[in-house]
Amino acid sequence: MTGGKSPGNGADYLLEVQDLKVHFRLPRRNVLTPGGTVHAVDGISYRVRRGSTFGIVGESGSGKTTAALAAMRLVPVTDGSIRLDGVEMTVLGGDALREMRRKIQIVFQDPYSSLNPRMRAGAIVREPMDLMDVGDPAERDLRVAELFDRVGLRPEQAALFPHQFSGGQRQRIGVARALATQPELIVCDEPVSALDVAIQAQILNLLRELQEGFGLTYLFISHDLGVVQYICDDIAVMYLGEIVEQSDRVSLFTLPLHPYTWALVSAVPSARRRTGGRDGRVRLQGDPPNPIDPPPGCRFAPRCPFAVDRCHREKPALREVRAGHLVSCHLVGDDCVPPHAAAAGAC
Repeated sequence: MTGGKSPGNGADYLLEVQDLKVHFRLPRRNVLTPGGTVHAVDGISYRVRRGSTFGIVGESGSGKTTAALAAMRLVPVTDGSIRLDGVEMTVLGGDALREMRRKIQIVFQDPYSSLNPRMRAGAIVREPMDLMDVGDPAERDLRVAELFDRVGLRPEQAALFPHQFSGGQRQRIGVARALATQPELIVCDEPVSALDVAIQAQILNLLRELQEGFGLTYLFISHDLGVVQYICDDIAVMYLGEIVEQSDRVSLFTLPLHPYTWALVSAVPSARRRTGGRDGRVRLQGDPPNPIDPPPGCRFAPRCPFAVDRCHREKPALREVRAGHLVSCHLVGDDCVPPHAAAAGAC
């Protein structure tokens, strides 16, 4: 990891991402206007322990979804390394990439648009097995029936079309489809953000049950730290294409070190008492900088209430300040005292 070590050294890692960059070239509007480059993901590194849930959080435009899609090779990778179960994904193509994709599947954010409205639910779940030639036809039918039962759907519902299901039921179909090829890693891209709160809890509980039952590993993308606090073991916080803090769940919510993480955590009701401020909620001013032309130094400095001149000039390294806890902030010293809680004492 750039500027520091990944947490949990010695663990069995299923996914290892090193210095990942995803840049998108914009077309020129005319001969006088340069196109520019969007720095969607700009040199992030993280490792996901086998059997765990690794969360990537951040506000809209932070690059978290692009980072997850890049891990699946669903968007072009500009630079960096992606190793899944020890295999370098960035150099694979054709049949080799197709074979590796059996091991990694995705649950999409929107259960309404992610299912083919012209296909019956059973065919939707079976389709990945047909495309990747998993098992024989009879085995595929049995697998579909088994998955419907595991995600809480009735066997006869396999003959229905997506519009005949509720939002929560559609997401259960999406989960069953992701499980069809018996993957080891499932990317969950905001899987409950489009659902009612009560249904969110049901889907999150289902994901945990399936993880225990199938030994799954999750890469969980979300902007909601309340959801992440419930389901994730380790968390990376992204801002404008970079990871600004990374640690286990307990450490992140007990003592958020980066000012941006501090602001995000303050939005979680159960954590507000630790954030300070009159109403317990930290309200950031301004909008994130333009990813086409990111500022020098710390990218959060234009919105940080504690920024000093060095923050605007010098890019902070992502470094380990205590066991398994990494932060990218000039104002966090080796004593682990963040700028927003200088009186909290050393770690």
